[in-house]
Amino acid sequence: MKLISELKERLLEQLPAYEIFSEEPLAKHTSFRIGGPAELMVFPRSAKELAQVMQTTYEMGIRPYILGGGTNVLAPDEGVRGVVIVTKDALIGLRLLDETHISAMSGMTLAKTAMFAAQDNLSGLEFAHGIPGTVGGAVYMNAGAYGGEIKDVAVKTEFMRMDGTVEIFEGENQGFAYRSSAFQKLDGVILRTEFALIPSQEAAVREKIKELADRRRAAQPLELPSAGSAFKRPKTGYAAALIDAAGLKGLCVGGAAVSEKHAGFIVNLGGATAADVLALVKQVQQRVYDHSGVLLEPEIRLWGADALQ
Repeated sequence: MKLISELKERLLEQLPAYEIFSEEPLAKHTSFRIGGPAELMVFPRSAKELAQVMQTTYEMGIRPYILGGGTNVLAPDEGVRGVVIVTKDALIGLRLLDETHISAMSGMTLAKTAMFAAQDNLSGLEFAHGIPGTVGGAVYMNAGAYGGEIKDVAVKTEFMRMDGTVEIFEGENQGFAYRSSAFQKLDGVILRTEFALIPSQEAAVREKIKELADRRRAAQPLELPSAGSAFKRPKTGYAAALIDAAGLKGLCVGGAAVSEKHAGFIVNLGGATAADVLALVKQVQQRVYDHSGVLLEPEIRLWGADALQ
């Protein structure tokens, strides 16, 4: 696409040291290890560079795909035409604000953020330690596990719109609900989030993190590529239990399978395609609906050629 070539030229003129790749495989940047080439993939190295990239795409009328840690994304086999901005290396940093608050840039992993809190004798992020991905992705999705959710601890979030302007969302304005937030309806990037935590002892926090990590290793197929929980929790029951009850553990389409270890996960056994995963998702939805009358909703973000999510 001529417009994308022009964008690349402009970015290289502005910041020659940019990491910019043409036809970069998305499979290299997603936890599913699935996805064809991105026409252009840009890796800004700071918030300033990220703002420059976003402003330039905005001025040229290009709507980019935004990719953080890639842990909740199923990218299409044909790849995507346009530009993918990878934000995780641009937004790095953790800071203790006071006795109970920390600030985390959105590119930080949840594991590092939870351990930073532990080192400062703060509790509240233990549940997040084992969730793959970044702070930004977790805030965007209101990620949760083992009875905790991001909404329980996130009190303020900085958000950069595509034109480079920054807005502050505090408290209820973050719009948290089950696996959703106000940011899902906005075009832009989460920059940083402030968490309100509870004073504790480092040893106790670390012990809780270890306990939850042991539970995860025992229950989840962490040894295989996946995008975490494949389906959202329905209004009644649990997705994994409904899938198991329908006898679907081990169900395969191509290289994609419902995990034998945890029915809520779809895993890449090797060589799985996005088409395999999507076909499997549809089969699971239909068979669970036939068995229980519950229609499961995917939790994985499905990138498509015609819609950015």
